[in-house]
Amino acid sequence: MSNSSGQRIPVNRFGLTEVYSPSPEKPIVDVVFVHGLNGDPHNTWTSEHSSVFWPSQILPPILEEEKARILVYGYDADVTSFTDGATKDKIHNHAEHVVAELAANRRIRKATERPIIWIAHSLGGLVAKRALIHSSEIRGVKTEHLRSIFVSTYGLLFLGTPHHGSDIAQWGNRLEWICSVMLPKKVVDTQPQLVDALKTNNETLQNIDRQFIQIMSRFHIYFFHEGKPTNLKGTLRFIVDETSASPTVQDVERAVIQADHSHMCKFENENAPGFDLVAEGIQRYAEEAPSTIRTRWETEKKERLTAKQAQAAEIFTESAKPTPPSESTSSFEGSSLGRQQKALPSTENEALFDEQYVLEDVTNDKAMA
Repeated sequence: MSNSSGQRIPVNRFGLTEVYSPSPEKPIVDVVFVHGLNGDPHNTWTSEHSSVFWPSQILPPILEEEKARILVYGYDADVTSFTDGATKDKIHNHAEHVVAELAANRRIRKATERPIIWIAHSLGGLVAKRALIHSSEIRGVKTEHLRSIFVSTYGLLFLGTPHHGSDIAQWGNRLEWICSVMLPKKVVDTQPQLVDALKTNNETLQNIDRQFIQIMSRFHIYFFHEGKPTNLKGTLRFIVDETSASPTVQDVERAVIQADHSHMCKFENENAPGFDLVAEGIQRYAEEAPSTIRTRWETEKKERLTAKQAQAAEIFTESAKPTPPSESTSSFEGSSLGRQQKALPSTENEALFDEQYVLEDVTNDKAMA
């Protein structure tokens, strides 16, 4: 694989790989590609005819003015990863991993607040959705750096991702068809239990869809569906049809790519069907994202500060309340030393306070006189 300048760049099978970065300029936007079932961070996006890897060979010149950095994410995407069966890496694990890796990658480059645009193919869209759901739910002070992925995400482009899952039976059929196309025939024929597990796990996958609906209005979203059917054992089928891949949702873009399910994400050149649509969407999002994400971060920081101040006030109020005297402490509290003590926040909560608190001498002045 080579980038737009012809330099060959190895792509890691697992984790993040930066396949293009503007030089010598500093990147302004991050574009992240996520493959789907049985996919690969290189092969999923590579033309089978010309071996063109379009994220690094065709896309960069189009994003030259936007100064975008392009990354691909790889993970163990065999069928067991999308089921609740015995597997080391399930879909929620993938989501947590991509959030953690992306947050770390950006933080060490001092780019935590840089806008993010996701491009996902097929079931990779479920990983991207779950990642944003996970990131949005983080509120803890010690893990708030992981929330940066949610705050920084501007838009998502879904290529052949099954979104509509109200019909459970139909959802199961779609997953079976995806398996037939994306998995080797040997796996489908010799390990039918894995395919069945994916079909019966549709409730979990549907829950991701329902949870994402709660936050999707925050993002710019572009749905793409396949325009050509796939030959499945002599029968032509749309693996993820228009209704599922491009549901009609208010203020969401939708378009068709004249290719089948497995080839709709492989562009040979700039003239390939659907390339202009996808590239223009990425370019437009990359152009619009910086100002919007900058404003979101300003709001996020204000909300975090307000929350910390409220927590600090609550802790101080609680710590300042007098403790009821007990038999064992009454004699001590009667002494001058006891009268001079005032409850203060614990050491672990001191960081929440900006002011310097000083012990006050509460000894009766007249008594001292």
